[in-house]
Amino acid sequence: MPATPDDVLSLLVFARVVEAKSFTAGAARLGLSKSVASARIAQLEARLGTRLLLRTTRRLSPTADGLALYEQAARMARAADDAALLAAGTTSEPRGVLRVNAPTTFGEMYLAEPIARYLEAHPRVRVELSLSDRFEDLVAERVDVGIRVSAKLKDSAHGGRKVADDRSVVVASPAYLARRGTPEAPADLIHHDCLRYTLLDAAEEWRFKADGASFAVPIAARFEAQNGAALRSAALAGMGIAILPSFMVAPEIESGALRVLLEPFTFVRLRVSAVYAPGKVVPSTVRTFVDLLVSHFEAPPWGDGGRAPRSRAARG
Repeated sequence: MPATPDDVLSLLVFARVVEAKSFTAGAARLGLSKSVASARIAQLEARLGTRLLLRTTRRLSPTADGLALYEQAARMARAADDAALLAAGTTSEPRGVLRVNAPTTFGEMYLAEPIARYLEAHPRVRVELSLSDRFEDLVAERVDVGIRVSAKLKDSAHGGRKVADDRSVVVASPAYLARRGTPEAPADLIHHDCLRYTLLDAAEEWRFKADGASFAVPIAARFEAQNGAALRSAALAGMGIAILPSFMVAPEIESGALRVLLEPFTFVRLRVSAVYAPGKVVPSTVRTFVDLLVSHFEAPPWGDGGRAPRSRAARG
């Protein structure tokens, strides 16, 4: 005969009483009175037609039948505890699938190591990583954690934490600069081939700051793309000047394959953030993964905005 809801509650009471070796203490763990717990176990004994507990003035212990039943009831109680903790997002051991979305180049360059560390620390979690330069809708795409690199967080309606700081840098190859000259001020860009990132809201202009004032410079582009890695490759090939996040070009800046231009001017500051769906309780898989990201990128491998990337020895 299938267990009824009353049977499940009675089994839970029985497990708590056996564990506490006391009706009073076992009932208290469930927020019940001693009399209710006693009545529940009496009903359970009547339903099963056997005595489950031996009661004396000094101790309470299960009978042989009670001990056999306790093994099953305890398993059920542990499963109920796990389910409650999982629903509350506070399970001590994260488990299940964690779906992560990130910009393509950032994910390819920087996420393998922290994800490997996370999987090693939490063997009951499986990570699914999707890469896209467009901001995915977390809810619609069933994404648990989204990595965002932007000056202004577009997912402001969601919960989130800063993972690291970055900045945009203007870069070009030495070959392009030898051929076309080096711009000394933002206004000089009108005489250069610029590489346009089409996913920006204002792709036809680049913004700078000088003396505390912000201004825009219109650009002329003979090459454009909606992928940052494609623009980096174009810059390396000498096709023109690009503005890119420093995380994307730090190795090329360090090696000299790309040069940072217009250093006296302040470019857009960027923030690497981890965002997740709103809710009063953050699932443990999300919370622990974001904690690891914050720790991992405490000293970003791309350095301070392209100025000082960590040495290869330090990265290892």
